[in-house]
Amino acid sequence: MNPVYEERKEMLDFIEVAADILRSARNELYLNMRFLDVSLSSLVFVPDQQIRITGTDGSALFFQPDALVEVFRKGRTEVNRRYLHSIMHCLFSHLWTRRERDPEYWNLACDIAAEYVIDGLYLKALHRPKSSLRREVYRWVQSGPSGEQETENVTVTAERVYRFLCGRHMMQAQLDVWKREFLVDDHSRWDQDQDQKQKSPQQQKWDDIRDRMQTEMETFSKEASDDMRSLEEQICAQNRKRYDYREFLRKFSVLKEEMQVDPDSFDYIFYHYGMDLYGNMPLIEPLETKEVQKVEDFVIVLDTSMSCKGDLLKHFLEETYSILSESESFFRKIHIHILQCDDRVQEDVLITNQEEMKQYMEHFTVRGFGGTDFRPAFARVQELLCRKCFTKLRGLIYFTDGYGTFPVRKPPYETAFVFLREDYRDVDVPPWAIKLIVDREELMRGDSV
Repeated sequence: MNPVYEERKEMLDFIEVAADILRSARNELYLNMRFLDVSLSSLVFVPDQQIRITGTDGSALFFQPDALVEVFRKGRTEVNRRYLHSIMHCLFSHLWTRRERDPEYWNLACDIAAEYVIDGLYLKALHRPKSSLRREVYRWVQSGPSGEQETENVTVTAERVYRFLCGRHMMQAQLDVWKREFLVDDHSRWDQDQDQKQKSPQQQKWDDIRDRMQTEMETFSKEASDDMRSLEEQICAQNRKRYDYREFLRKFSVLKEEMQVDPDSFDYIFYHYGMDLYGNMPLIEPLETKEVQKVEDFVIVLDTSMSCKGDLLKHFLEETYSILSESESFFRKIHIHILQCDDRVQEDVLITNQEEMKQYMEHFTVRGFGGTDFRPAFARVQELLCRKCFTKLRGLIYFTDGYGTFPVRKPPYETAFVFLREDYRDVDVPPWAIKLIVDREELMRGDSV
């Protein structure tokens, strides 16, 4: 018998054994979580001697046969958790959303977020007693770096954990301890092309899987909603649509003529024909006015109740100011009311030009810190409308955390409630209002939110 053939056959048999271990894990997970059927079967098994036990690129689950068998010897639960851990990375788009974040902190944040969801599933196929370090880390990411307990259970996303890690300024020794506790799979195959503008086919595939999975969890898996709550919240948070804030503000713009050359209406053929025929007399000249879409009249309301932090209010206003201060956003004459309101209107400032907006930003002070009631702000705007203080009010933007009393009736203008929520939890706004969830980190980068 050829020894090379025997060695090759033995290696192939060993690879098949490792693949059988993964198939067994996939089947056991499917029996416990049927809404994961498409997710669990979306990764093909590929042996790879260069990988650290297991890892994924969104298309394949790479595995190191020898290392995987060693993990299996510790128990099926460890393999099940490892398989599901990689699936969580794909479902939550961890592979494609690092951008310019610190790689070491981002990898750790993704592992903590994935393990947090798995530890909250309470299934026999996945159960493993949480260490004291895990319990401490989970309490920390739920309460925040300041240690203040949140009013509700929060959604522990990788973005939230990453933000807290950056604020903690951990020593390398402590960071290494956390990595040993939460590091599960190999991230070397993740697609982290920072110049990528379009979604990769793999990312789009997992977006579609996640959309279907949310529908199934909301309709057919309500009996398991208590055990799957952390997973369902993560899925809902990831499925939330993202918007370009500049595009969003254009909803409040109006079409109006402004003194400027309109090159779109200029016909160069007639211009050159007149110059050729008469020497220096064009038959047509550009129009001196142009119809443009710009912000003219609208209202910004800042929720200054106790539940809203002053630095977040100021940052939101600064971002709005930076957008509105662009020349293509403002008309020369504007009419913007900025209201600060908790359970009553604390301040009403009228802005009529860019200079006044700049002065207001330089001397901005938060006023209020009482209860939360949205109705007084709408009553004030109605009073301004009755006094004919607006030329054409297009809308109202209300920046808040959402915990307040909404008006019952629809106002005669567009209304948007903007939530800068670190915990990603939705708030039920009235059906006549626009709801925009803005992520603080992406808003600060100026990306789509």
